[in-house]
Amino acid sequence: MTGLHTPQWISTNGAHPHGTIGNTPPVSPHRPRLEYFNLADLSWTDYRGFIHPVERIHAEPFGLYVERTVDNPRFHYVESWLLPEFSLRATVYHLRPGHDRSQTYYLDIGEYGPCEDRKWRAESHYLHVVARPGQTPELVGIDELLAAHAAGHFDTARTHLAIERAAAVVDGIAGCGHDVDRWLAGQGITLSWL
Repeated sequence: MTGLHTPQWISTNGAHPHGTIGNTPPVSPHRPRLEYFNLADLSWTDYRGFIHPVERIHAEPFGLYVERTVDNPRFHYVESWLLPEFSLRATVYHLRPGHDRSQTYYLDIGEYGPCEDRKWRAESHYLHVVARPGQTPELVGIDELLAAHAAGHFDTARTHLAIERAAAVVDGIAGCGHDVDRWLAGQGITLSWL
């Protein structure tokens, strides 16, 4: 999974759709995926160009919050925070009954921020960290990043930067008792969730 926008990789609160991570199919190289969030018309444009309505979207000094209903057999609602200063997108999937697990955060590495008046842009850089309270954070997507680099879709400097950013997130969370909210609070950010 690379954020909310790669259906074949959507792993809701640790429940990977293809079974274990080791059984996932090989990835095809692709360019960084872009999404847009429009505060004026309450919409979310995914990387394929599909426009989705959102229930709530608002900007804070440190980032953008978005929530929307999703038609998925495993989860029904998604919340996401775009945090430009940390090159992060923090996402929580709300699971349907029978798919309950402890709260899981998906922290996508990328470039996030305003791109014009009342509109934000999200560019995924392939890597994300799966973080569950009390468990060691898991780095996912290195195969996608390396495939994109080998295909010339992502240059060496940005590849190194994405890896450094992901490693800093893993180290930061691990150093705060495997607690994402505690780690972010130490950076001066308190996120609100449903």
